[in-house]
Amino acid sequence: MIVVPAIDLREGHCVQLRGGSYDHELIRLADPAAVAERWRALGFYELHLVDLDAATGRGDNAAIVERICAIDGLDVHVGGGVRDDAAVARLLAAGARSVVVGTRAVADPAWLASIAAAAPQQVSLALDVRGGGLTTEGWQVQTTRDPIELAASVAALPLCQVVVTAVDVEGASRGPDLALVRRMRAATSHRLAIAGGVSSKGDLAALRDLAVDAVIVGTALYTGVLDPEGLSQELHS
Repeated sequence: MIVVPAIDLREGHCVQLRGGSYDHELIRLADPAAVAERWRALGFYELHLVDLDAATGRGDNAAIVERICAIDGLDVHVGGGVRDDAAVARLLAAGARSVVVGTRAVADPAWLASIAAAAPQQVSLALDVRGGGLTTEGWQVQTTRDPIELAASVAALPLCQVVVTAVDVEGASRGPDLALVRRMRAATSHRLAIAGGVSSKGDLAALRDLAVDAVIVGTALYTGVLDPEGLSQELHS
């Protein structure tokens, strides 16, 4: 299992939100590319990058995304507002390791199948879960779609990974939703990345015991609750 730092982009800054709420911003740093460089210098070789402005239709941070994707030795999984073939192609051309799709992929399974076939192992499916159902449009629209059923339905697609965010506990540092993780692990054989609520090495150990492949960590790394250097040395295996 590996630990993957998260960078969420908003208005040109690196931010972290509590519970997916845009009114509860916990972290705001002025130079996201410098943040990414710091994570690379500390030994991390993957990054989870989300353009929140693009996801919510409030603009984009395309230039910053391109700068981060160009950092040597860093595999960047990029999402946020990716809802057509041109956006997928643009991000792959910029050097993204994978393009993370959520809103349209949930609404249009045929499109997900098409882009996955066109770029095998370069498309990741984002499943953002709140209250047991999927939430879309940058966590602004709640649905009744079952994330477990959706994960199982894409078993045959050549995806890079399935990325599951427990929005309820995002930024809360009170532990991951292990029940959700357990069900998701049983539903998919794809590489499974989990985000939301991680605040201790005990949380990481619990996720590793559930055969999670990657843990995306944001707030706990930025606040120093988890030691970044120790994680890059101990868990990248």
